[in-house]
Amino acid sequence: MAIGLHWCFGRSEAVKEVSDSHPVNCDEQGPKGAERWTQERGSSLPSSFLKLPKHPADQQRSSHPLSRLVLSDSCCYLLQVKCTDVVQAYIKRIEEVNPLINAVVKDRFKAALQEAQQVDKLLSEGHGDEDSLQEKFPFLGVPFTVKEAFALHGMPNTSGLVSRHNLISTSDALVVSRLKQAGAIPLGVTNCSELCMWYESSNNVYGRTNNPYDLQRIVGGSSGGEGCILGAAGSIIGVGSDIGGSIRMPAFFNGVFGHKPTTGVVPNDGQFPNAKGARTAFLCTGPMCRYAEDLESMLRVMAGPGTRKLKLDEKVSLEKVKFYCMEHDGGSVFVSPVDREILQAQRKVVEHLETHLGVQVQHVTIHKMKYAFQIWSAMMSSRGSDGQVPQLFTDLLGDHGKPVWPLWELMKWFLGMSSHTIPAIALALTEKVMKLNPAGNAKLVSMGQSLQTEVVNLLGTDGLLLYPSHPIVAPRHYSPLGMPFNFAYTAVFNILGLPVTQCPLGLSKEGLPLGIQVVAGPYNDHLTLAAARYLEKAFGGWVCPGKS
Repeated sequence: MAIGLHWCFGRSEAVKEVSDSHPVNCDEQGPKGAERWTQERGSSLPSSFLKLPKHPADQQRSSHPLSRLVLSDSCCYLLQVKCTDVVQAYIKRIEEVNPLINAVVKDRFKAALQEAQQVDKLLSEGHGDEDSLQEKFPFLGVPFTVKEAFALHGMPNTSGLVSRHNLISTSDALVVSRLKQAGAIPLGVTNCSELCMWYESSNNVYGRTNNPYDLQRIVGGSSGGEGCILGAAGSIIGVGSDIGGSIRMPAFFNGVFGHKPTTGVVPNDGQFPNAKGARTAFLCTGPMCRYAEDLESMLRVMAGPGTRKLKLDEKVSLEKVKFYCMEHDGGSVFVSPVDREILQAQRKVVEHLETHLGVQVQHVTIHKMKYAFQIWSAMMSSRGSDGQVPQLFTDLLGDHGKPVWPLWELMKWFLGMSSHTIPAIALALTEKVMKLNPAGNAKLVSMGQSLQTEVVNLLGTDGLLLYPSHPIVAPRHYSPLGMPFNFAYTAVFNILGLPVTQCPLGLSKEGLPLGIQVVAGPYNDHLTLAAARYLEKAFGGWVCPGKS
């Protein structure tokens, strides 16, 4: 007999089944824990490929039980389902979608099912009441996935580097360990770009990952496999990292939520490559989720003691927040113009906020944003406050062995003899060029510091900035090579150290995800997370691939 599993989808919530004819609307002004209707059916992939597996106890219903869930903080309801059934459902989903999207590059399904059985045993034996279990294990039985760049015991940790293809992790990254200790069950690791420094997730170890909304388009990077498996409904929460938009671009391209926390709140320990020198202030580890409400729960667990720096328990009244809007970077010659549909989506957000919240959204022009790519590049190459020089990308390509010579590697690539991808080789060449103009770099670093002061002063402790997540919707495979600096729209906020949440805003006419970045001042992550929850209710949040 199935027992009551307190399956929280990343929140300390109970789960209640409802019928297909009874959708539940969420009212932002309603009581805490307003119920939410979710549907996880359909996709642009073949219909037979996309059918979710049926729960053993749900054979009489027409759809998978995971497609009809209502979440409630009141803990009034429990879904009578075994943890093993939940984990098995997601395993089957991954097995169905992964042959086409190539998001999960190594699974641990057998171990995950064994861990799910332990959860079932814990609940059946009645170890503690519900409240004590929720407090101790806020993610009890929740399946999740992890970017392959993070150490997960028994899983590879190559970061797409061929020379590391035999490397198996013997421990967990700190954030992974914290999620496991909270009761979450890892299903496997997901694809990334080579050394996590490009915005298409393709490498010579695992190959290319394809967008679930259109297999001919990219998933973003470097946490692209993570965004992809979330968008394809193969996972519910995931772990990503972000030094130039590596959480937010994949979240945007795959129609899910991604949060880059304030610098220094979540530990980066246990990922490869890790940051050194000035880059330690730019690299952020953060949560990626299909549903906005799961971001805060993940952030609390992943940050651990770091949550003391934040104000996550502070109630947010969005009506009292100062909203600012900037529609483009000012016209950088290095970056594509912003697509019309992305602009229209952002303007709809502004109109909705002004109409329904009664706020006045102020349009601003921050002139230095035009130089975002140049500033990011210069600051990534600068010394840290301790005088430490960042590790050279060519050294990382050699994986602490013999450094790679970019020009020689480029010649080998043309002959089909290189083990590296062309974006990685190009980045190594760019790194060499950047060293040729130290005076110019110093000027750009100064400009970046000035930009940080300007934006922080603008936002204060009660401001939010709306800014495009990317200038174009998910491009076709390989096309980023012709627009390599478009990531500047996300990268600028890494060097500013600010919290940013990417929020989905439905689909374009081509059926590709739209979205927006919501930016706050330092340590005001609670504002962007509150805005994400509001925008999800207002604009629908994640849309299953194939739905209009």
